[in-house]
Parts: sequence; C-alpha cells; structure tokens
Amino acid sequence: MSIRWEVAAATDVGRVRQGNEDTYLVDAARGLFLVADGMGGHAAGEIASALAAETVGSALVRGVDGGLDGDGLTQALTESFHSAHAAIGARCEEDPNTRGMGTTLIALAVSTTGAYLMGHVGDSRAYLMRGGRLGQVTRDHTWVQDEVDAGRLSSSGARTHRFAHVITRALGADSRATPDLVAGELLPGDLILLCTDGLTGMVSDVRLRRILSAEVRLEELVTALIDAANGRGGTDNITVVLVRILDGTS
Repeated sequence: MSIRWEVAAATDVGRVRQGNEDTYLVDAARGLFLVADGMGGHAAGEIASALAAETVGSALVRGVDGGLDGDGLTQALTESFHSAHAAIGARCEEDPNTRGMGTTLIALAVSTTGAYLMGHVGDSRAYLMRGGRLGQVTRDHTWVQDEVDAGRLSSSGARTHRFAHVITRALGADSRATPDLVAGELLPGDLILLCTDGLTGMVSDVRLRRILSAEVRLEELVTALIDAANGRGGTDNITVVLVRILDGTS
C-alpha cells in the first residue's frame, strides 16, 4: 500500500492568555509533525516548547533523511526526547528566570508505506478519525487520568476536576523524559488530529467528532476547531495540526 497526505495547521492565543506558549512544526515533505505546549510563565513556556520542537524535529529530520525506519527511528525518537529534556534543563541553569519551565510534546512520523510512529509526553493529544469514529491514540500524563485508570474517578468527572491540568510527565519539568510510543498503520481516508489541551479542555470528544465529520477543506476544519474552543471561553492557547491520509496511487 502507498499513501500520501495533506496537512493544515494553526495556533491561536485564545481569549484569556496574553502570549502563546504553544509551538508546532509541520514538515509535510518528510511526514513529520510536532505539537508542544509550554509552561512556566514569563515567556519561559514559549522557550521550552520551542526548544523541544527544534531538538526533536531536527533529530527526526536527520533520521528520516538518513533512511531510518522501524527500530532505528524508534531509538532516534526516544533519544530526541531525552535530548530535549536535557536542553531545557541546561537553559534553566543558564537563565534563572526560566527555572521550572517545561513542555508537553507529541511527535508524529508518517511513512508513504502507511506506517506511523508517535511519541508523546504530557497532555497534548493525538486522535485518529477512521470510518466516522474518533478515537484518542495517546494517553494523558495527568493526575486525573491516573485516577480514572485506577477507577477512582470517572472520565466525565476528570474533565471538570480542579486538578484536571496537573501534569505528571513533562519535558524539563521532572525527571521522566521518556515518551510513550505508539506505532501503527494508516489507511486512505484516515484523519489525524494533533492538538494541545487548549482545544480538548474546551471541546468534548463528541463535538470534535462532529466538527471533523464535515466534508470541507482541512483549513476550514482547523478554523472550526479553534473557533469552537474560543467559543467555549478560549482559556488557553489552542494549537491544531490535521493530517488527512490519501491514496498514494491516485
């Protein structure tokens, strides 16, 4: 099987924040896509997300250009997360004003064979829309998700819990820099959504599926998602990357 893809992406400051601490990277030619959500204040979050995106993005570019796939690309992806973690720590040592900064990160590499590899840390999410069904691919590294997994909290209760935004794993902010890895196969017609919690904290999965079901251009879907988050208050920065998988033989 051979696939190709089309991409649309955007970031928005939202309705409350003064600055945007999100970063995204789209390298459509290589099939590389990243989303990062920084934290730390005083522009430190913006620094952390940019450092992580640059470090991981550069490593993946080198890997893809060097012909890595399978185990080789998996190792390169994992090592790049550790490198990003170290780079953020080094910047914190150099500049005391940035101490405590960190970032989520989700990275996706897609091959023309249909294979994909994803690594993530934090609560930025990946979804896969296939056959009209929307499923979350990643698992949030948050306190409330741990409580849901343990059976002490319902999924609906997690959305509104006062600790909903307490992250348990982030680059730079703790010692756990190793990403969760997900690998799989993509099919023509699939739609991948990468996003920060500025979207998912405002818009339910039910509404996400409804928006993504519209048969319109990807750019219009991106705008609709951001508008939906802002329409619910836009309390955080909102970043959206959409990748639609197409038949590579047509």
